[in-house]
Amino acid sequence: MNQKQIFELIEKFEESNLSELKVETEGFKIKLKSANTIPVVTAAPVAIPPAAYQQPITAVPSEAAAAAAVEVSGNNEIITSPIVGSFYRAPATDAPPFVEEGSQIQTGDSICIIEAMKIMNKLEAEFPCEIVKILAENGQMVEYGAPLFEVRRK
Repeated sequence: MNQKQIFELIEKFEESNLSELKVETEGFKIKLKSANTIPVVTAAPVAIPPAAYQQPITAVPSEAAAAAAVEVSGNNEIITSPIVGSFYRAPATDAPPFVEEGSQIQTGDSICIIEAMKIMNKLEAEFPCEIVKILAENGQMVEYGAPLFEVRRK
């Protein structure tokens, strides 16, 4: 193979959809690999939340995340996690918690943060209520639909 043939081969290879090409003739070898090859990536399987946490959502989530409430008994409801992540009661380790048991909160008040993939998603109250019980531990991983707060509507 002469130099002109080699350059023609390279040009044709670059125009093709091939990712690799080997040519062997008497006393000559050439191997071409495309630099533009896109690696094949397979997605990890998606975990399905346990049946115990699959509760119907009564509120439509807002942009990043929103709280969902489910009737429990009497006047009490459960606010559940709308996403999988780490539950935090305060905006920072040295800051006071957003709410305590007995706190009276209004619609739009921040009640906690759920960190998912290094993004802090602030959950806000969908309705005015009183925090009856905090059901998740600070720093705990929570699943989609995991109970976070027991509340009583005002």
